[in-house]
Amino acid sequence: MLVYPSGIDLSSSTLRFLARHLRQRRREIGSRWRRLAAGRQALLTLAHLRCGDTYGQLAAAFNVGIATVYRYIREAVDVLAALAPTLEQAVGTAATKAFVILDGPLLPIDRIAADRPFYSGKHKKHGMNVQVITDPFGRLLWASPALPGAVHDIKAARSHGIPAALAQAGVRCWADKAYQGAGGTVRVPYRGRWDKLSEGQ
Repeated sequence: MLVYPSGIDLSSSTLRFLARHLRQRRREIGSRWRRLAAGRQALLTLAHLRCGDTYGQLAAAFNVGIATVYRYIREAVDVLAALAPTLEQAVGTAATKAFVILDGPLLPIDRIAADRPFYSGKHKKHGMNVQVITDPFGRLLWASPALPGAVHDIKAARSHGIPAALAQAGVRCWADKAYQGAGGTVRVPYRGRWDKLSEGQ
């Protein structure tokens, strides 16, 4: 396989952040020696998460085995997941904002054999449904664990307890029509036919 230099549209502070937490993790578990330093493991992980580079491509680029790439990425993802705020913490932060935005983007995945639960009729492709809460400027406050793409947004939001948590904290929330009937403090656009106005109206 040929290897060439490439770029990732992330800041070096992102790389340093992940590398710092990977070094801390290695100290906690008493890891003595690794094929790649923490900084290289962080770069490998970011290349996979941001660019979608395959395990085979990363193995060739970093001169390690595919199994090593898999282990390094899983470890880094676990480290990042442990740093993520809980829904309660995110709602606490959201309470300081004028309002928040709730959305359920579909993260595309490769088609698999048992694909029916992962096919989203709304998006017409296979994927995972992740519920996200952002501030008014679109900055991420919280992301849910992924559910199969066939799960509707309102069902996914309720299964994670999002509408109830926002209502309990009194946080105003805007969402799209997929959240019709969420209730509480979740506001959605009007869903109905646009009737023509009469001349008098």
